[in-house]
Amino acid sequence: MTDENKLEQVPRHVAIIMDGNGRWAKARGLPRLAGHRAGTENLRPILEASVEFGIEYLTIWAFSTENWRRPEVEVQGLLRILGRMIRRELQELHKQGVQLQHLGRLDRLPSRLQDQVRDAIELTRNNDRIVLNVAFDYGGRAEIVRAVQRILRDGIPAEQVDEALLSRYMYTAGQPDPDLIIRTSGELRTSGFMMWQSAYSEYYITPTFWPDFDREELYQALLEYGHRERRYGGIKDDYGSPGELAADEALDLDQAGEA
Repeated sequence: MTDENKLEQVPRHVAIIMDGNGRWAKARGLPRLAGHRAGTENLRPILEASVEFGIEYLTIWAFSTENWRRPEVEVQGLLRILGRMIRRELQELHKQGVQLQHLGRLDRLPSRLQDQVRDAIELTRNNDRIVLNVAFDYGGRAEIVRAVQRILRDGIPAEQVDEALLSRYMYTAGQPDPDLIIRTSGELRTSGFMMWQSAYSEYYITPTFWPDFDREELYQALLEYGHRERRYGGIKDDYGSPGELAADEALDLDQAGEA
């Protein structure tokens, strides 16, 4: 049973690599697209739970730049599923205050689907209950390459390029980096997901396939996240008092003199 009072800290931004749809379907003797449909159906309860837990940004990776290499029937099926989800869920998402954002390329999607995505973003742009980033035709390396290309096209001098500037050219410009990245299905790799933004993200790996990833599992991920100490490259000061450090330095000088 979930107990929100036990959550020591809730991440502002949670990103999920939704993996295992195909294996979920195979285990049930179903075609792979049935797994993708089941994964799509699972989005709403996870989104609702995210709102209840106080998550402000939820990013889901639905289709990678490499997924175009999959069989044509599967690719076309995934495109249809995305379009169907927008048509069926958009008004309710808008009503519930969800702001939709797209991470990735739009130009390779069918023109009608591009229009659907743009219309969904425009309709929900002022909603502020939770931001739902849908990463579709997204790849971490491709995102960085795109950012560099845009910087060059804008004629920005090299000496003005720093981390803050590059972040403003990422798909997630204006958003906090993900605090927690969840990968379902047990795979122990990032697959290039949010390479720039995930420098200090915490990871939670679960063997559960995405269609079976539920509110309780999300709660367990948040519970574990709350027990972790995020140091961002630093450490707690356990080297002793300034007096102890000075004495240690003097000892080094004495030893150097003896040598």
